[in-house]
Amino acid sequence: MNFKPLGERVLVERLEENTTTASGIIIPDNAKEKPLEGIVKAIGSEVKEVSVNDKVVFGKYSGTEVKLDGKEYLILKLEDVLGVIA
Repeated sequence: MNFKPLGERVLVERLEENTTTASGIIIPDNAKEKPLEGIVKAIGSEVKEVSVNDKVVFGKYSGTEVKLDGKEYLILKLEDVLGVIA
């Protein structure tokens, strides 16, 4: 994949959430919410706060969904990234 976000944007791959609860109940696809965590795959030239492969948390309705090489990604403005998980 050759994709470089412009300016203060980052390309994030969402992390998959568990499909079962702690007690073993299976959650159907239509009842699951989209994950709010992801792994940074590419960063724009003006981004200094995060780097590639950082695990980040972002807002629920943030970003633009794109499909690259058959995988779904999210393009976020840096201000939509709420924090980095250490």
